[in-house]
Amino acid sequence: MGYQRKIEIMDTTLRDGEQTSGVAFLPSEKLQIAKLLLEELRVDRIEVASARVSEGEKEGVKKITQWAAEKGYLDRVEVLGFVDTPASVDWIEEAGGKVMNLLTKGSLNHLTHQLRKSQQEHFEDIIGCVGYARSKGISVNVYLEDWSNGMRNSMDYTLDLIAMLTKLQVRRIMLPDTLGLLNPREVSHFVKLITTEFPDTHFDFHAHNDYDLSVANVLEAIYNGVSGIHTTVNGLGERAGNAPLESVIAVIKDFTDFRLSVKENKIYRVSKLVEQFSGQHIPANKPVVGENVFTQTAGIHADGDNKKNLYFNDLLPERFGRQRKYALGKTSGKANIVKNLQELGISLEPDELAKVTQKIIELGDKKERVTTEDLPYIISDVLQNNSISHNIFIEGYNLSHSKGLRPTVQLKMNINGESYEEGSSGDGQYDAFMKALSKIYKSIHKELPKLTNYHVTIPPGGKTDAFVETVITWDYGRIFKTKGLDSDQTVAALKATEKMLNIIDKIDLGNAGPEVAKESNSDIEKQTLYGNEYRTAAG
Repeated sequence: MGYQRKIEIMDTTLRDGEQTSGVAFLPSEKLQIAKLLLEELRVDRIEVASARVSEGEKEGVKKITQWAAEKGYLDRVEVLGFVDTPASVDWIEEAGGKVMNLLTKGSLNHLTHQLRKSQQEHFEDIIGCVGYARSKGISVNVYLEDWSNGMRNSMDYTLDLIAMLTKLQVRRIMLPDTLGLLNPREVSHFVKLITTEFPDTHFDFHAHNDYDLSVANVLEAIYNGVSGIHTTVNGLGERAGNAPLESVIAVIKDFTDFRLSVKENKIYRVSKLVEQFSGQHIPANKPVVGENVFTQTAGIHADGDNKKNLYFNDLLPERFGRQRKYALGKTSGKANIVKNLQELGISLEPDELAKVTQKIIELGDKKERVTTEDLPYIISDVLQNNSISHNIFIEGYNLSHSKGLRPTVQLKMNINGESYEEGSSGDGQYDAFMKALSKIYKSIHKELPKLTNYHVTIPPGGKTDAFVETVITWDYGRIFKTKGLDSDQTVAALKATEKMLNIIDKIDLGNAGPEVAKESNSDIEKQTLYGNEYRTAAG
């Protein structure tokens, strides 16, 4: 293709993404996401709010614009406004904004049935609003709401609107597939028609994902002349969401020669933060950022990778700040296990490897999903050696849960050879357990990490004997996760917590002194409860 123009990425996670059902970012969360998007990920622009929503929204925008003004990013922070002179412009000005994304009616259907105005009246209102914004020092981009329906059903009106806008001093005209109804052929046809007729105008394309075609439509829009693409992190947005930033960046980099400013190795870090703040769990099979997308399950794939990377494609995990994994289970075979052992720096004799393989197959048959983090314990169990320490463990417990009474626990812990016993009540069995554990740790003058997320997964099938996986995220100055697996949900959480206690013990030993740290760090490398999960979370 030769040299191609730069494609701008405008991320609207903080505006359109917040329209996801159940998502509402706090002002402080909005600021943190804005900082990551502009400084770490380096998207070109961000849309952070809609004007006139609330005073709280205005305060959130002020936080972002004040920070952006200090950093010289203010012209990259945009706010959605309406044709309601002077209300939206004044709101944006009071919030410290300098760019308004003006929402106009891109289809005759919307104009007639929602605004109930004539074409001339709407055009005059737009001209007045743009003029007023510019008089206040606010630059204007223009959305053509329902543009896709406009091109399908009222093309003359939509093209008249674009022609009128090109005569105004607007920076960009933005073409949204508001209802996510276009297919790639239509996008190609409509965008090419517009960019050919108005070759000197900057057009953005804003895709929705109702038919799972948003990324394909983005690619067609770029091929046919648009200069900017709108995205959201993790594909957040109304209904089926918007074009996901992570996939858009990957396809532009791999299927075109267009230039991007985005640093793709920061995508995963931003994705996980947005997942945390939004409360919207990322599907395990979601491209680029899903938990499983860089995990090979079949042993034949690992074998092929060992020989000549036969099952690699251009989506290398390292591009996105991630690592390739090889799943362990009844279908993985020796090749997957060897890959995982190599990551741990462990080599086994052939007979030892055969025994470990058989144990993993047995666990797989019991529905247990074996991970790299479990390998050191499996090896220790199978080979009956003590090379991997387990210095802290739950020696015993008695959990009670009775109607009309608070759950209680009597807990006995073994910490580095010493036994400690405490009891407590709580709002639930696990809460009671954590309160008893906290008492024990206070008695030995140690702090526990902060629990930041608690996620329970029950495999499909609905059987009462199914295993429950509990994943707990901890903050101990470093973010890391531990997992527990059991047929009882509370016991699974106890197992995950027990793993956490051994991890922080290693962290504390690592800070104790050079000699202790040297020995402890070796163990930490092997105990990938601390390894893979921690490295992924911390980037």
